[in-house]
Amino acid sequence: MSAERSALAQRPGLWALIGIVTAIALWELWVRAADVKPFITVAPSKIAKEILQNPSFWLEQTWLTAWHTLLGVGLALVLAIGCGALLAASRPLEWATQPLLVLVMVTPWVAYITSVVNWLGPGTPTILFMVTFVTFPALVFAAVQGMRSADLAAREVFASVDAPSTEVFWKLRLPSALPSLFTATRFATGLGLAAAYFAEGGSVAAGVGLGEVGRRGAQSSSGYEILWASIVCAALLGVALLLFVTALERRVLRWHASQRSTAT
Repeated sequence: MSAERSALAQRPGLWALIGIVTAIALWELWVRAADVKPFITVAPSKIAKEILQNPSFWLEQTWLTAWHTLLGVGLALVLAIGCGALLAASRPLEWATQPLLVLVMVTPWVAYITSVVNWLGPGTPTILFMVTFVTFPALVFAAVQGMRSADLAAREVFASVDAPSTEVFWKLRLPSALPSLFTATRFATGLGLAAAYFAEGGSVAAGVGLGEVGRRGAQSSSGYEILWASIVCAALLGVALLLFVTALERRVLRWHASQRSTAT
């Protein structure tokens, strides 16, 4: 019996499932027992019914939001690696740029979505700009920190053979930055998903993802199930994206100590 309990205790996936099911059950019970009004929240059973009535529609909208998020974060990552390489090579340039990056991070980006729409127009350009813009600073900081953490002895070896800067970047600085970049990417993926959802809702363009669907539901007195269905789909998408980034990290960083098994 003790061996069975020990095996059960070491199954994090099972315990995570138990926690999720318990939370959903308590949510359903609270809505029904307290007669919670739909403009506050909707019972999970009604949300599930809304999604299952038209699964192809919700899959299409979820895919659109996923594409906006992945492309925006991907653009931010590429730009951040290039910018990080420049800042890692120049302290004065880093000091001059850092306050601007901090300002982007701390400014409530939801407030200026309308200005971006007026500038770039509704639809995909605005959405991609918002996702890229809000995720860029954290990725730059991670890139700079990672590239500066390159092994000193390895840097001296490259310097001793007068290796070109491009070779140092590809063979030393970028691999050294990958662990911190993956950590930042997990954070940026969640932030980018939120930016994509709000930008889709603020772009006032038909058929551009979960955010637009949620906006329509919020504007209708009978659309609360649609609003919450878009929120649930966005949450499930966020989990899927984080699992994707984690799986990619394990594959790319097989050589790194953080991905090696410590079991003896």
